[in-house]
Amino acid sequence: MLNKYARAFFTRVFTPLAAFLLRKGVSPDAVTLVGTAGVVAGALVFYPRGSFFWGTVVITLFVFSDLVDGNMARQAGRSGPWGAFLDSTLDRVADGAIFGGIAMWYAGKGDNLLLCAVTLFCLASGQVVSYTKARAESLGLPCNVNGVVERAERLVGTLVAAGFSGLHEFGVPGIQWLLPIALWAVAAGSLVTVFQRVLTVRREAMEFAALAAAQPAEPTTLTEPTTPTEPTESTEGEAR
Repeated sequence: MLNKYARAFFTRVFTPLAAFLLRKGVSPDAVTLVGTAGVVAGALVFYPRGSFFWGTVVITLFVFSDLVDGNMARQAGRSGPWGAFLDSTLDRVADGAIFGGIAMWYAGKGDNLLLCAVTLFCLASGQVVSYTKARAESLGLPCNVNGVVERAERLVGTLVAAGFSGLHEFGVPGIQWLLPIALWAVAAGSLVTVFQRVLTVRREAMEFAALAAAQPAEPTTLTEPTTPTEPTESTEGEAR
C-alpha cells in the first residue's frame, strides 16, 4: 500500500539527485551496492548493542538508495532484468540485516527470547511474502493481491518504531515498548499477507486449469504412411 503512494512522491524528490549522480559517472549498480552495504553496517553495528536511534538514522540515510538506483536506471535508459534482479536480491540481504540485528539484541543484552522469536518470524514471513508473488509470476500466474503488509510497510513500521524506541537512551520514559508492538504488528500482518497471496494464487491456478480444460483440443490428423524408397549410393553411405 505504501509502495503505491510513497514511491511516486519520492521518485520526484530524488530525480535531481539521480541526474546529478549520472552526470558524475556513478552507475545505478554502484548505488545499489553502496546502499545495501550501508544498511547492513547500520543494522549489524548498532542494533545488536541496543542503539536503535543511531542505527535507524544510519539505515535511513542508505535505504533511500533503493529509490535512487531505479530512478537513475530509467533516466539512463538502462532499466532491465539485471538491475531488477540485483535490486530484489540485495533487498533481501538488507531485510535480513535489519531484522537479524534486532534479533541479536533480544537474544543478547535485550534478554527477551520471545521477542527474538517474533523478530525472526518477521524476517522469515517477509521472505515468504516476497517469494509467493515471485514464484506465482514465474508460473504465469499474476498473484493479483498485494496484501496488508508488503516490504514497504515492514520496513517503515519497524524502522520508525526502532528509531523512536531508541529515544529511551536519551531519557524518554516508556517509549522502548514501541518496537515490540511494531514487531508483533508486522508479524501478524505478514502472516495475513502470506495467506492472502496463497489463497489468491490457488484461485488463479484453479481458474487457469478450468479455462484450459474448457478449450477444445487441437484435432489430430492421420497421415498416410510413406513408402520407403530404394536407397541410392549416397544415402546408403550416410546410413552406414
